[in-house]
Amino acid sequence: MSENNDIQNEELNKNEEIQPEEAVEKTENLAEEKSIEEILAEEKDKYIRLYAEFENFKRRTIKEKQDFFLYANQDIMTSLLGVLDDFQRALKDISQNGNEADLKGVELIYQKFKSKLVEKGLKPIEVKAGDDFNVDFHEAITQIPAPSDELKGKIIDVIEEGYILHDKVIRFAKVVTGQV
Repeated sequence: MSENNDIQNEELNKNEEIQPEEAVEKTENLAEEKSIEEILAEEKDKYIRLYAEFENFKRRTIKEKQDFFLYANQDIMTSLLGVLDDFQRALKDISQNGNEADLKGVELIYQKFKSKLVEKGLKPIEVKAGDDFNVDFHEAITQIPAPSDELKGKIIDVIEEGYILHDKVIRFAKVVTGQV
C-alpha cells in the first residue's frame, strides 16, 4: 500500500508541477487569441483593400469599354473628314460655276452624308471671324497684321473647319489670327 501512496503522492506532485505550466499555457492561449484577433483584423483589412481594388478595377474597365465604343470609329471619322471637305469645296465651286440642278444634287448628297456623321457623334466646331483664339479648339496656321485693333489676337479667317467626336477634338479648326 505504501507503494500506492507513493505513486499517488508522485502524481499529486506532478499535478502540482503541471498546474503552473497550465497557467502559463492559458496565458499563452490568451496571447494566441490576441494574435488570432490581430491576424483576423489584418486579414479583414487585406480583404477590404482587395475588394476596393477590385471595385476600382471594374469601374476603370467599364469606363475603358465605354470610351472604346465611343471612339472606336474615330479613325474612320477622321478619314471621312477629307470627303466632307471635298463636298464643301464642290458645293462652293458648283454654286459659282455650275447649274442649279447639279448644285441641288450634290447638296442633297452632302446633307445626307453630314447627317449620318452627326448621328455617329461628329459635331463641327463653330468658328467665325472675330472669335477669340482658343488653343483647345483652334490651330493657328499663320498670323497676319490685324486690320483693326479689335481683331488683334482674334480669328480673322477660317481655313479648315474643325470637328469634335462626342467630347474629343479629332481635328482642330485651322485659322488665321491677327498679330498682336
